[in-house]
Amino acid sequence: MRTAYSVETVRTAERALMARLPDGALMQRAAAGLAAASADLLGRVYGRRVVLLVGSGDNGGDALYAGARLARRGAGVTAVLLAPGRTHPGGLAALRRAGGGVARDGGAEEAIDRADLVVDGIVGIGGKGGLRADAAPLAERAARSGAAVVAVDLPSGVDADSGQVPGDAVRADLTVTFGTHKPGLLVDPAREYAGTVRLVDIGLGPELPAAPDLEALQHADLAALLPRPAAESDKYRRGVVGIAAGSARYPGAAVLAVSGALRGGAGAVRYVGPAGQAVVARFPETLVSDQGPHKAGRVQAWVTGPGAGDDAATVAEVLETDVPVLIDADGLRLADRDAVRARTAPTLMTPHAGEAAALLGVAREQVEGARLASVRELAAAYRATVLLKGSTTLVADPDGGPVRVNPTGTSWLATAGSGDVLSGLAGSLLAAGLSALDAGSAAAYLHGLAGRLAAHGAPIGAHDIAETIPRAWRDVRDMRDLRDVRH
Repeated sequence: MRTAYSVETVRTAERALMARLPDGALMQRAAAGLAAASADLLGRVYGRRVVLLVGSGDNGGDALYAGARLARRGAGVTAVLLAPGRTHPGGLAALRRAGGGVARDGGAEEAIDRADLVVDGIVGIGGKGGLRADAAPLAERAARSGAAVVAVDLPSGVDADSGQVPGDAVRADLTVTFGTHKPGLLVDPAREYAGTVRLVDIGLGPELPAAPDLEALQHADLAALLPRPAAESDKYRRGVVGIAAGSARYPGAAVLAVSGALRGGAGAVRYVGPAGQAVVARFPETLVSDQGPHKAGRVQAWVTGPGAGDDAATVAEVLETDVPVLIDADGLRLADRDAVRARTAPTLMTPHAGEAAALLGVAREQVEGARLASVRELAAAYRATVLLKGSTTLVADPDGGPVRVNPTGTSWLATAGSGDVLSGLAGSLLAAGLSALDAGSAAAYLHGLAGRLAAHGAPIGAHDIAETIPRAWRDVRDMRDLRDVRH
């Protein structure tokens, strides 16, 4: 599992580690990893031109020591000092001993224009408020120069803890981060500024607490979560999911939610609503009822809201049940907040940014610019697990534990009905026995992977995503089968 920790936690861990190491050893470890990653990106180091954008903090020192290593391998290295009186003295001396130089007045722009590689060591993980006025033009020039841009620990100008980008920021092709990921490297909008992220082990792991601020599932983690039928399983033991969705105006939402549910691990799907004919025509294995949720038969979880229109009564009836409930789409607008907060069984809410903004009473732009804070606030306000959909899908529990960030997906998933498929899939995983956090995280992972496999660089519809879920499931399951063979 990939994990990320806050700046305060990282700083505390660094201090504990530095107390046990010789002076400067931690910076040398970071510089060695940065130099190696930069060399890999260059391919050939000898004769290449490297520019270091150097601020006053330890990031500037990392850049200078890494630059010295590249200079010793034959690169022409020039440092642009943004705070000459506060430049890391040891790093600057090391660069000069290795044959590197410092850009003279007016020479920074020319050096950047001729560079093969620009190293961003302007601001460290404690930076706030975007780039200063003297740094922003250099970052913009680097972006236009055609040189590869490597960020030291985090692109300068982005917020390490929140993922917000409050002003001008460096856009990196590669970010070399040390010890652990920082939340901003995993969460948009900052994530898109980081490029490819490479983690360098500097020995920080033993100093970090067990519970991170963020975590991202990997294939092996998901493989351990996915339900697998036992020899004695039948359709009821595997779980039954109820879908209370659709309307005369939006029957397709019901069909798509059922399509996701049928591929989510539960043994059977019950559908309740006015789109029964359309559902059975597409999926004859569905158990259909028009008598309302209370008379549909026993289920282990409910999904309500997709395409529900103004059917507040059905949403309220589902919320009264004592099984896990997923609320999506129209259900988010129709659900009574106090009824959600009063539930004792798990609740999973799956808004996109616009729906989350309406629930929080803020502008959509505020949610999109502060996704991590928004998902936490919404989970606490509703006492529910919240899956915030978008370019970075986040899943937060109301207890304030680690937020899950989904690493799969593609922009082709932004298509009508995609969210309905996700809701059915997550609801099925709830019925199969997964917690709300695990069901939301696993569904987002499979949904994103299915979208990526289905699209393969071309447009797709929601039905394509649903039909590719079994392929994504097998891709993940193969990891578990390989692990079982090895052990």
